[in-house]
Amino acid sequence: MTKFLLSVHVLASILVVGPIAVAASLFPRYARAEGGGGALLHRICRGYTVVGIAVPVFGVATGAALGVLTDAWLLVSVVLTAAAAGILVLAIVPGQQKLLDLPEKAEPGRIATRLSMLTGVFNLLWAVVVVLMIVRPGSTTGA
Repeated sequence: MTKFLLSVHVLASILVVGPIAVAASLFPRYARAEGGGGALLHRICRGYTVVGIAVPVFGVATGAALGVLTDAWLLVSVVLTAAAAGILVLAIVPGQQKLLDLPEKAEPGRIATRLSMLTGVFNLLWAVVVVLMIVRPGSTTGA
C-alpha cells in the first residue's frame, strides 16, 4: 500500500504542481497578449489548484504509512507546502485575475512584477520541498 500511496503522491506532484509552475511563470508575459493566452494560463492555474489538494493528502498518507510524520524533514516540507499553497491561493491566482481585469490601456507593470516575484517564490518553495523529499536529512528510512 505504501508504494501505491507514494506513486500517487509523486505522480500528483508532477502532473499538478508542474503545470501550475509553468502556467504561473508564463502568465505575466502572456496576460495581455492577443488570443487569450493569459486567460488560458489563469484557468490552468485555477483548475490545477483545486486538484492540487491531492498532493498533500497523498503525501500525508504516505508519511503515515512510512511512520515518518514526525520527522523534521517532513514537517519542514509540510510547512513549505502550506506556504506555497497560500501564496498560490491568496496571491498568485487573485493577482492573475486582477491583471486580466485591467482595462486594455492600463499599464500592468507593478501587478505583473509582483506576480513574477510571487511565482518565483512559489517555484523555489516547491524546489526545496522536492530536495527535502529526496534527501530526507536525518531520516532513518534510508535515502
